[in-house]
Amino acid sequence: MVESMSRPAGAVQSLDRALDLLEELARAEGPRGVGELSELTGLAQGTVHRLLQGLHVRGYVRRDAARKYSLGTASLRLADAAHRSLVRTARPYLAELVRLSGETANLAVLEGDDVVYVGQVPSPHTLRMFAEVGRHVPPHSTAVGKVLLADQPVDRTTALLRRTGLPPRTPTTITDLAAFLTELAQVRERGWAVDEQEQETGVRCVAVPVGPPGSVVAALSVSGPADRFAEEATDGLIATMQRIGQELGAG
Repeated sequence: MVESMSRPAGAVQSLDRALDLLEELARAEGPRGVGELSELTGLAQGTVHRLLQGLHVRGYVRRDAARKYSLGTASLRLADAAHRSLVRTARPYLAELVRLSGETANLAVLEGDDVVYVGQVPSPHTLRMFAEVGRHVPPHSTAVGKVLLADQPVDRTTALLRRTGLPPRTPTTITDLAAFLTELAQVRERGWAVDEQEQETGVRCVAVPVGPPGSVVAALSVSGPADRFAEEATDGLIATMQRIGQELGAG
């Protein structure tokens, strides 16, 4: 007898609810209790408790002494595998951007309070920009950081920036919190960000989100010497970058 491949509706509903809990814990600034998660997700406390028990057994959530929950090591392993998969998928897109622009293309993600470069295809020019894979940089002074922060809730971004401050990396770094939040509002409105020599003097960078608004998973950027990679060089590139960001995010 051939077993049916369709899932019962109840199993799909339980899966959706478990994912709701994991996503809420991923957004949380700290551990959450059953009551808090019930209020945030709209699920009954009994349902939340039952799902958390199952996730705890599998290592996807951990429970502290106060019986509050946060993401467990199994969730971290999935995140790490997802990053590696994203980098593999992104490589031909990065190569396309290098071919079109002649400059270095990068892929970056937000980890904690830092931006981390996870993928790169270098420019063929002898004089080129390098952001080493694995390098951590502050988000406020980079185009990729602006794109990633612009997709976060404003209160979360504000809390991050108050923790880290906005130290000047160069004379053009935005160091005022109100001015930077205004910059992020403009990034959200236009769908791309620019680093006008704010991280390194002489380096200009433009970046776009990977994924739809509210679900951005990474940032895609192209960077080069400011005198060669000037504004006129990026005008025709941004639309292509946005298309690539959407395609990569949809995968």
